[in-house]
Amino acid sequence: MASLSEILIIRGQLPITSIDTAAAGSDADEDQIRGLVAQGVLSESQVASARAAQLNLPFVDLTEYPVDHSAVSLVPIGLLRRHNILPIGRDGDRLLLAMADPQDVLALDDIRAAVRISVRPVVAERQDLMNAIARFVRADGELNDLTSAIQEETGETSTDLAVQEVEDDAPIVRFVNLLISQAIQDHASDIHIEPAEHDMHVRYRIDGVLHEMQRAPKSIQNGVISRLKIMSDIDIAERRKPQDGRLSVMHGGRKIDLRVATLPTVYGEKVVMRILDNSATQLGIQQMAMLDHNLDRFKKSYSKPYGMILVTGPTGSGKSTTLYTTLNEVAKPEINVITVEDPVEYRLPGINQVQVNVKAGLTFASALRSILRSDPDVVLLGEIRDKETAQIAIEASLTGHLVLSTLHTNDAPSAVTRLIEMDIEPFLVGSALDCVVAQRLARRLCDKCKQPYHHGAEELAALGFGYDPRMGMPTLFRPVGCQHCSNTGYRGRMALHEVMSVSEDIERLAVQRASSADIGRVAVGQGMATLRQDGWAKALLGMTSIEEILRVVA
Repeated sequence: MASLSEILIIRGQLPITSIDTAAAGSDADEDQIRGLVAQGVLSESQVASARAAQLNLPFVDLTEYPVDHSAVSLVPIGLLRRHNILPIGRDGDRLLLAMADPQDVLALDDIRAAVRISVRPVVAERQDLMNAIARFVRADGELNDLTSAIQEETGETSTDLAVQEVEDDAPIVRFVNLLISQAIQDHASDIHIEPAEHDMHVRYRIDGVLHEMQRAPKSIQNGVISRLKIMSDIDIAERRKPQDGRLSVMHGGRKIDLRVATLPTVYGEKVVMRILDNSATQLGIQQMAMLDHNLDRFKKSYSKPYGMILVTGPTGSGKSTTLYTTLNEVAKPEINVITVEDPVEYRLPGINQVQVNVKAGLTFASALRSILRSDPDVVLLGEIRDKETAQIAIEASLTGHLVLSTLHTNDAPSAVTRLIEMDIEPFLVGSALDCVVAQRLARRLCDKCKQPYHHGAEELAALGFGYDPRMGMPTLFRPVGCQHCSNTGYRGRMALHEVMSVSEDIERLAVQRASSADIGRVAVGQGMATLRQDGWAKALLGMTSIEEILRVVA
């Protein structure tokens, strides 16, 4: 039998000088291969494919292979996790088993004994296999087992387990930990725990869409909610009014923060947890999916030493991520950056962050007034909510500070009229405001399964889809669905942007108290791309679909 290194050399994936041929065919050969993988000379996928050829077995790419869910369900979850094996389908009367080490005889014997049919191993790359097991062998079975255990401990009564369930291995603790870790693993942005009349629902928001993940008996509701309140440092005795808190968990070696909010409903307290992944704040400005003309306008604004930049959009449209990414670009050791937020979502090193505390009298306005006496160069204001805050922010931008903030408006031109409606003098708005970025989040097409097609010319014209007829009909893409994207056709999200630079003409319109429609017409005439136009451009690039743009942009 040829050694792994010999197969890799024959395939041209490994220079013969990289291997000590005297070690070929021995355990030392495996050690050499592992060393070359660690150095980046070889990929895990190349080694797995060579191992399959060495053993005369098929190699499967689990990121694309259509795994059969009925095959997965044949083997107990504990057995799959113990041996790192995934059933992926059938070959006649044999069960196909994806394995990183197909020579693991003990694992094969255990699976044969469990399913009582013959099995056939196939080779998969180890990390792909681990990801596939995490994706297909979900924690649902363990959650159901824990639900039963909790019911046995508590009976059918809705007792408060806040005091009882404090040990790390207690069923309630493990149940809550599993819910959170599964949500992080599924790249969810929010976890909704919702009491109903007869049970409790758990839903995850993934790529902006809610998916029901779990239903649990009503009897464990109070225990789960009390456990979350304890973790978030929330008053467990108060059930009549909304409360806010924060908790941190370790997942995959990373610290993940969660913002927790409770809301009393007729069937008990609803809990919503926003998962705050700090990796989003470490994005570079180039990774924000801004098209070149928008990025040039935006860079020109935040590179100035003073002025106001507003990011607008509905809740959950990525405004905070855009602000933090911009802050990472402008923050330098030689300048003083201070933020005022409610709450402080992400902790950033080297930046002074102030948490609003209304009960203690620390409002946005009072905090902003105080920090202006702390010699800031750049001020990030979580949100402009009222006239007082807006007035101080505008005055700060006019006195030599760069002010970054958010506002709730539907598009960029509406930000000008919104500030004027707050009773800010129109000439101050025109003078202070330098740039407005409106944004929405759209789902990104799955690169593994998106399908090219040509849309009808009349339909494109009716939508206002701009393209050059001389270049022929544009190639667009639509979602299909595969295992990689959980059959949704989409994987991840990106922002659509509308970047309006405040020119002299727009300043003049602000002083005249012109409507947002008039301001918008002038801005478009000066080169601003609307949210929908930005969406069309990204659809042409194959990043998203026409249907998704129509879903998120009016």
